[in-house]
Amino acid sequence: MKQVIRLGHIDLSFHAASAAVVQRILERHGYAVQSSASPHEEMFRRYGAGEVDMLASAWLSASHGAYLAPYLARTRKLGVLYEPYCIWGVPDYVPEEVVASVADLAAPAVAARMDKLLQGINPGAGISRFSRQMMSAYGLEQLGYRFENGSEDDCFRRYEEAVRRGIWLVVPLWHPQFLHHGLRIRALAEPQGLLGGRDEATLIAHEACAAAMAPELLAQLNELNLGNSAISELDHMICRQRLSPLSAADVWLAQRGK
Repeated sequence: MKQVIRLGHIDLSFHAASAAVVQRILERHGYAVQSSASPHEEMFRRYGAGEVDMLASAWLSASHGAYLAPYLARTRKLGVLYEPYCIWGVPDYVPEEVVASVADLAAPAVAARMDKLLQGINPGAGISRFSRQMMSAYGLEQLGYRFENGSEDDCFRRYEEAVRRGIWLVVPLWHPQFLHHGLRIRALAEPQGLLGGRDEATLIAHEACAAAMAPELLAQLNELNLGNSAISELDHMICRQRLSPLSAADVWLAQRGK
């Protein structure tokens, strides 16, 4: 009977993309993989409770560092799968000489033109926490701007529809993400440094789980670096080409002879 590894990921499509690649690698080394997903804080609670053995991935140190902190002593950090970072972005047709920075959103001419709703995703996401801080720090609520949590689909489809209509708007987003695969989104400068900087999307495992792995598997997982563009491409396959995460991983790996 195959040894089982319970692999968790945050319940967002790009996390599913990276987890699927990790799953295929584990399967090639003879493991049976039980994959599951939960929202941000719930997944880290489950990881801490031992309900999953591995997590793909923890964004360290800014976005998920506080969630992992209680369990860090019994955690093995493996490969850095990609390097995510949060942005407030605008479509590239919004003139950069007019809107180059978050602070520019307060200019009367910009505020008059800009759609005031910043549609976010779930409340536990790093970009949601950062965005709420930014709304206050830049005084945007007094100008009629508002940030609202919602689903991935709420955020992404609203942005795609706005681009089709040429509307000026701000999208609270991150790299990697499938919208970057087909659209040009310009990140606004954020002079107060509230977006958390660049994280390392780190594959993590309970120490006991990692210690039981064969050295060649551990070496492969330690060296695994997919990169932002690969995750955006995989995410596009899942969200817009309607492939399952595992099917997208299979296509991506086959294209690269892996």
